[in-house]
Amino acid sequence: MRAGIAGLLPADPAAITTEHARHLRALGFTGASVFSGNPAQVSEAALRHARDVLAGEGIRVAQTNPTYPALVHPDTQQRAEGVRLAQRACHVARLLDAVYLLVRSGSVNPAGNYTPHRENHTPAAIERLIDSLRQVCAAAEHEGVLVGLECHVITTLDSPRRVREIIEAVGSPALRYNADPVNFVGSFAQAYNSTALVHEIFAELGPWMISAHIKDVSLGNRLVVHIDECVPGEGIFDLATFLRLYEQYHPEKYALIEHLPDSKVPAAKAHVDVLLAQLGLAWRV
Repeated sequence: MRAGIAGLLPADPAAITTEHARHLRALGFTGASVFSGNPAQVSEAALRHARDVLAGEGIRVAQTNPTYPALVHPDTQQRAEGVRLAQRACHVARLLDAVYLLVRSGSVNPAGNYTPHRENHTPAAIERLIDSLRQVCAAAEHEGVLVGLECHVITTLDSPRRVREIIEAVGSPALRYNADPVNFVGSFAQAYNSTALVHEIFAELGPWMISAHIKDVSLGNRLVVHIDECVPGEGIFDLATFLRLYEQYHPEKYALIEHLPDSKVPAAKAHVDVLLAQLGLAWRV
């Protein structure tokens, strides 16, 4: 697998410099996530600048991450705007020469994309998401780019089986899955037995993986249920099994460390380096 990072770069593609790219390479990363913001507002010149600066130092845009309204939004106009911007993001991904475009379902909860709402898990939300993804994937096929689903237990993409069923229902060769296994931990039972969850993910979604996100999970000592992301190595998730299987299925693809303050990235990368060495594996360049 190849080492990537979601972080350590400015949110504005135009602000990415050679120094940023060299810092990533010094830490051993060869791929990065570029945040593209509102796809209708980011300039093509800024996108080309980011692509070229990173490429000049041997960094591939491993993923691009845009913003847009929820693809499961019950309001027809809001969902149409989400689809429109996600379609525009396909063009952004092509300009960046990104490995893939990260796409999320969003949430019916107006508080944010990763906030809970009972309607997220209803047949109606699933049908809206399938319809939205068909439209987005049509644009992706036209642009010649791939789409990777970002999934989470609190969204419509709430389990490996559900995600597979949605991918199959959409039926587009452009649609893939971004393997972020911690996002499927929805109970203490899954956290304590994450090895079984990892095997379930590969059994259901192994062939559709386009990329991976690396992080860890810990359980809070507060009432009642608190499941938190944490620095790799500081939690209880079976990262070793996940990395071993990911290398087995997709040895040439990126695995990106994410959701960390910049100051904690070096320690996280060092832990994953050691873990790979213990498995007899190494990052590919």
